[in-house]
This record gives sequence, structure tokens and C-alpha cells, in this order.
Amino acid sequence: MTREELRSKLAEFKLETRGVKDVLKKRLKNYYKKQKLMQKEAINGDSCYDYICVVDFEATCEEGNPPEFVHEIIEFPIVLLNTRTLEIEDTFQQYVKPEINPKLSNFCISLTGITQDIVDKADTFPQVLQNVIEWMRQRELGTKYSYSMLTDGSWDMSKFLNIQCRISRIKYPSFAKKWINIRKSYGNFYKVPRNQTKLTIMLEKLGMNYDGRPHSGLDDSKNIARIAIRMLQDGCELRVNERMHAGQLMTVSSAAPLEGAPAPQMPRYRN
Repeated sequence: MTREELRSKLAEFKLETRGVKDVLKKRLKNYYKKQKLMQKEAINGDSCYDYICVVDFEATCEEGNPPEFVHEIIEFPIVLLNTRTLEIEDTFQQYVKPEINPKLSNFCISLTGITQDIVDKADTFPQVLQNVIEWMRQRELGTKYSYSMLTDGSWDMSKFLNIQCRISRIKYPSFAKKWINIRKSYGNFYKVPRNQTKLTIMLEKLGMNYDGRPHSGLDDSKNIARIAIRMLQDGCELRVNERMHAGQLMTVSSAAPLEGAPAPQMPRYRN
């Protein structure tokens, strides 16, 4: 089928018609698959989790990112995606005061839009993490509702959060030990190579434009959530595919038992 024929067929079923040909083909194929399953009454339409928490940290940086430079988290955003309604239900955003390099580079300020004044007035990471945990608890994540963390790539958890916890002398939080790497999910679902899974490319292939300011942690998280919504609409089963174990990044098999993240708790301080 041509792209126009695919779009016409999708419109007939009142489905989204934006996206490149391969995406449209996958969308139509999944629609037919879902219809078949529904006829057999074997589908309940449920997602793996009630909620998905999208996180995209911003961290201190220098031009060229010299290898010895220590990245510290300076923005902690969360976008709470309701997988039933497929809507962003809530957001959290707090800035963080860096300790090792308290003065931001001009490159970092220009890239993230986060000013020196903003981080000077911010709390240190342990306090911000405590606020995050309180926010998640108020929304009954891990108690009443199942949830998973979701990131754009591996670095947010395996690098930035891992390093930050060492700097702040706290243990790595248990709720962030497993997550959905949306780049992997996107690549596997739409059958595209890894170099086609950058945030702006994923949006473009799905027929969407970036909304907001690039490298604002909150805006990046909202755009990642938009991709997740479209993937869920297209029939993708977003599930945990990466985890931290003994300080190392590991892959989680799709055959592994499905379990949501635990109720968030403040990690203990390291000795």
C-alpha cells in the first residue's frame, strides 16, 4: 500500500494518520491484530502499568564534556502519564543545587536555560529526592497503582542518578532500579535502527513536532510522554527493559515476569 492508501485506511478506522510510511503500516497492522483478539475476547485492553513516570534529568555540563567532568543533576522533572486515559495527569519539577561544581558553565546555562540564580536558590539533591518521593506517595504509586519509570535512553538512571547518589552519599533509590528505555522500545516496535531513536527523530517519524524548549528537563519529559502515548495507541506494550544491578546497567528480557516499581522510599545514607 502507498502512504496515501495507508492514511486513507487509517482515517476510515478513525485512527491517527500522521507519521512516516513504516509507522502507518505498523499502526494499521496492530489495529487489525487488536480487532482479531477482541473477536476472540482474549484482550482486556490493559497496559502493563496504571501509570508511567517519565523522567529526563538535566545535569551540569561543559562544552565538549571532558571525560574527567563530574555531572550533577540540576533539574528533576517527572511527567505522570495515565495509561488508561492516555493523558498527562500531573507533573513535578524542581531544580537542584550542585555541590562539586556549584558555578554553572556558560555552555550549560545556554543549553538548559537554567541560570546560576535558579540553582543557587535550589535545595540540594537529597532534599529534592525526598520531595519527589513525597509527591509520588501522595499519588499512591506502588501502593494503590502500579507504575514504572521511563527514560529516553539509559543515561538518566545508569549514569546521572547513579553518580548523583554517590556524590550525595545516599544509596541508589529502589524505585528507580528498573525502567523503560523508550529508545529501545521504539526501535524494537517500529523496527528501526538505533540511530533513528533520538527524541527529535522519533517525534518527526510519528508526525509530531517538538513542543517547548529543547533541554528543558520538563519539556523533554512531556515530549517523551507524547511519544509513549502514541506508541500505546499504536498497540505497543511498554514494559521494563533495563535495570541497575550492583551498580551496573543490565538488560531486562521481555520474557521476564512483569512487575511494577515498588512504593518509593527515601534511600539510606552511605557509610
